[in-house]
Amino acid sequence: MSNNLRDQLLGLGFKASAPKPKPSRKKSPQRPPSKDIKPKQTREEMDLAKAYAIRAQTEKREIEEAKRLKEEQAAAKRKALAELQAYLVGKGISTEGGDIARHFEYGGTIKRIYVSAEQLKLLNDGTLGVIQNKGHLHLMSREHVLEAAAIFAPSLALLVDPNEPVADDPYAKPEFQVPDDLIW
Repeated sequence: MSNNLRDQLLGLGFKASAPKPKPSRKKSPQRPPSKDIKPKQTREEMDLAKAYAIRAQTEKREIEEAKRLKEEQAAAKRKALAELQAYLVGKGISTEGGDIARHFEYGGTIKRIYVSAEQLKLLNDGTLGVIQNKGHLHLMSREHVLEAAAIFAPSLALLVDPNEPVADDPYAKPEFQVPDDLIW
């Protein structure tokens, strides 16, 4: 008694279907391998390809030129910084014992250097100046500061111009005055 699944399905009324024959694949006649023959380019296509090649060469030259200029500027900056470092040796004025902080703006930030009362007076009237090198602030005479700035201009941190008129105090304006009747 063999009740396999096929016999059970046939007994329930399902029809047995014969397996479908697979379609035979007839081989098509073999073509000889064709060489990749490119159709002739038109004059417009040749001009366009030539224009792209010229543009790519131009962009490459521009990138190389910009890189070369950047390297030259970096080398010039390194040379100027080395010259400045050599120039600063022995020309700074000691700020030891300075107990007064002189604040000033340099490089977009507020910097400070501690000086004595005499040095502060000379610094504010333009006799002294400040040079920045490798993160350190150096207090120097006006002549030395000007020479150091000639070597490397971005190193000039503070030099007051004695001929410059004094700026008006912005808090002297009436709209910034504190009323007498204001109670804190």
